Amino acid sequence: MPELINDGSPFTTEHAPSIGLTPKMLRLRLDQGLLRREFRNVYVDAAVPDSRRTRLRALALVTPDNAIVCDETAAWVRGLDVFAPGRRRDLAPSMLVRHGTARVERPGSSGRQAIIDPDDVEYVDGLFVTTPLRTASDLLRRMYRPYALAAADAFAHAGLIEVDEMIDYVARLKGYRGIVQARSLAAVVDARTQSPGESWQRLRILDAGLPPPTPQFEVVDDFGRSYFIDLPYPDVLVGTEYDGREFHTDHGHRQHDRERRTYLSDLYGWRWVIGTRERIFGDDVSFEHELGTLLGITPSARRWGTRRLPGAATPSPRGDNPLLGVTG
Repeated sequence: MPELINDGSPFTTEHAPSIGLTPKMLRLRLDQGLLRREFRNVYVDAAVPDSRRTRLRALALVTPDNAIVCDETAAWVRGLDVFAPGRRRDLAPSMLVRHGTARVERPGSSGRQAIIDPDDVEYVDGLFVTTPLRTASDLLRRMYRPYALAAADAFAHAGLIEVDEMIDYVARLKGYRGIVQARSLAAVVDARTQSPGESWQRLRILDAGLPPPTPQFEVVDDFGRSYFIDLPYPDVLVGTEYDGREFHTDHGHRQHDRERRTYLSDLYGWRWVIGTRERIFGDDVSFEHELGTLLGITPSARRWGTRRLPGAATPSPRGDNPLLGVTG
């Protein structure tokens, strides 16, 4: 077995010369796929399996002693990808420090000052990390609404938080920016949701004033075969599903979806309204109007998504620089 670069341990750009890697050699090995970039300026041999332990060791190289790993990075430590589309490759770890302590000013890292209770912090393999409950509540407050709900749904689906506990937790927070959004979203977090697209679509449905669908409803045919529908209304045989780019763009997946939906339509009379990123975000309101027609309800006007590209960063309150600190 070939010898692992740096014995398989993560290392920084600054440390590379000490293990015999010049900047040119570092770039070459990265281009050859021999190295994996964990964060900006942090690398590990590509043969080393991606694991929580490896991620934590990489984080330890760029986390000051007084910093607490938070937000999307704290979710990533626990195996959840809750990054907004378009920001998954930023590779900038998020950290916070308590008020009155030195700010995080490390290039490539996003830091802020925050009010945080000791009970909201865990010590995980040598690093301080916000608890799942605190992490989910912060994401509910700070992220763009559909992405925030998708993040909290992912925590609930993974069994890292209980929905009732989350509702109680955000209800107790006072004076935090974004808390109104967090409370409204916490009330509709659903552990049955299995993908970000389903979360975005469910929020679009709820914001349109339409009844909540039943996530991942199981239909069993006459032969005992199970078919799961993303977000249906079983009582009226209306099914809504989200066709994302990752799993529904190639011919095989599209053909499978058509055959499954046609089968359920012919056998039981199911009718369908299909969401895509273009229909859920942006100016096209046809999704909720099509669904509203089948349900006999006139949808409300859109509250988010108009002329907004998925993945666009949410403006910081008052134009705050994330490196200069945001309360909460």
